[in-house]
Amino acid sequence: MKSLFRCSAAALALLPVAAFAEEAIDDSETIVVTAATGAPTSPDMIGQALSTLDHASIETRQAVGIAELLATQPGVTISRNGGLGGFSAVRIRGAEGEQTLALIDGVKVNDPSSPGAGFDFGSLLAGNIDHIEVLRGPNSVPWGSQAIGGVVNVVTSTPGERLSGAVRGEYGSRSAGNVVGNVGGSFGPVRASLGGGWFNEDGISAFKDGTERDGLRQYAANGRVEIDVTDSIGFDLRGWYSNSRAQQDGFPPPFYSFADTPEIYRAEQTVGYAGLRADLGRLKNRLGYTLTDINRDSFAQPGDAAPQYFNRGRVERFEYRGDWKASNALRTVFGAEHERSRSFDGFSTAKTHASGAYLQLVADPIEQLTVTGGIRLDDHATYGTSTTMSANLAWRAGTTTTIRAAYGEGFKAPTLFQLFSYYGNAALKPESAKSYDLGIEQRLIDDHVTLSLTLFRRDTTDQIDFISCYAQNTGICTGRPDGTYDNIDKTRAKGIETTLEIRPTRQVDVRVNYTWLDAKDRTTGLALIRRPRHNLSADIDWTTPLDLRLGATLRLASDSADTDFQTFSRTSLDGYALVGLRASLPLAEGLEIYGRIENLFDARYETVSGYGAYGRNAHVGVRVRF
Repeated sequence: MKSLFRCSAAALALLPVAAFAEEAIDDSETIVVTAATGAPTSPDMIGQALSTLDHASIETRQAVGIAELLATQPGVTISRNGGLGGFSAVRIRGAEGEQTLALIDGVKVNDPSSPGAGFDFGSLLAGNIDHIEVLRGPNSVPWGSQAIGGVVNVVTSTPGERLSGAVRGEYGSRSAGNVVGNVGGSFGPVRASLGGGWFNEDGISAFKDGTERDGLRQYAANGRVEIDVTDSIGFDLRGWYSNSRAQQDGFPPPFYSFADTPEIYRAEQTVGYAGLRADLGRLKNRLGYTLTDINRDSFAQPGDAAPQYFNRGRVERFEYRGDWKASNALRTVFGAEHERSRSFDGFSTAKTHASGAYLQLVADPIEQLTVTGGIRLDDHATYGTSTTMSANLAWRAGTTTTIRAAYGEGFKAPTLFQLFSYYGNAALKPESAKSYDLGIEQRLIDDHVTLSLTLFRRDTTDQIDFISCYAQNTGICTGRPDGTYDNIDKTRAKGIETTLEIRPTRQVDVRVNYTWLDAKDRTTGLALIRRPRHNLSADIDWTTPLDLRLGATLRLASDSADTDFQTFSRTSLDGYALVGLRASLPLAEGLEIYGRIENLFDARYETVSGYGAYGRNAHVGVRVRF
């Protein structure tokens, strides 16, 4: 694996600088992001580490799952239990997957009914997505609980000024079929966008040594309606829905070892948002209500009338957000929210509620410098009050140099499952984290080359972990023969993130991200599981003179630690290298065909011990725009 990293670095060093065109590259319109402050902000004014994937990049890479796209970003690793539909954890800078806050159009979608309240990226497919924002590092001031590792904001297609739409359909290995479409436009004071998609594949065996395929069927829809009552007052309605049916493997009797099983998992997720917008001069106001409803059922085999277990989760959130531009050099972003959560597992119902308020000041003391500072106060029904703070700066030191520095705090409240379930511990404290960033971005050769480097460190305390109480009945295990949760871990993650973007001509685009990560449990000194020390992602795309677009992807991950799926003792996962090829060709205006090969060299690898991963597979498709 080390030799692969050396070869990749050598190949990048040989890129021909002399071939660069003389004219400066004119990039597409800059994306305005919300993951950093909770309000639309230019990336140039953000001191935190943030990366975006625009709509063009998402289309070019042809990925079906959002998790695969996130894995190409600096500081991000993923692990998945089998194929599409298997639980997928997105870890940012070595934090737990449950410590990644997931947003869709700025609305929280983490699952209150799951043990760690994490969002399952395994069933989030890349249909009708405008862009994706990835903020790396704690950011609880605008977002509250769960943002210890970072924030992922998936932004769906927005209504346009004129009626337009697109349809994409593809077919590939393992009978994988995918159809996605969206349509939108403006009709007087009303702007609307509606999208939907369907996906079905036979899949692979979730158990790495199994022969039975575990497939996925999903259909999903999303919509957005904006209504202008006046020039300054309007309504905003958003909705997102998915219905998934995934096959999975388990631990059947009499040996209770991981093996092929006919189990089926069904999930239905609904998110709805209704908001009122009122722009009063320099003060922009937004009042909103969000409802998140999640139903999960697991059946022992197809045709069973009743599930063997199920979970129901619901979150209601009332929020106010204000954005006041006091002057050209001072902006205030502030808000308050109240959230009610509940879950039901068939035996008991658990409920809780929390309220929070925050204030952020964004100042430009001089033209080249933006400084942001914020504070948040939260009050939780179970564990009381907590305060978090953050501060960052973006110094545009020259026309081609930007220096960023950030301090951030994050916290994560114990989940309903961790507090009140059969395994619960009502005495748990919230997890908390402190993070430090220092980075520089340098553009060279008339913006043909962009280099960025970020140093980071995050310390987490009171991290919650599950404790096995086998053959114990003292202390925390009293009355808990099957185990419980406790604040037992202190972790630390530090590392370096580097990004290289090269555009020698308008027809060639090269992007390389590399992360060195040292993530350890400070209590035991052991490396945290499923966190490769080295991660590299490289993409190159070339538009030929015939308008044929060719591309390739390289993903490298070094060895990592894990827990053995049979013995539950500590083990190691081998590193891996994945290579993909892609191509697309426009046939007429608004009509394009495309295709890709993933895992070209059929590498066998695991991101979770005992679970299989896709071998070589190929897909072809067509896009139509109108």
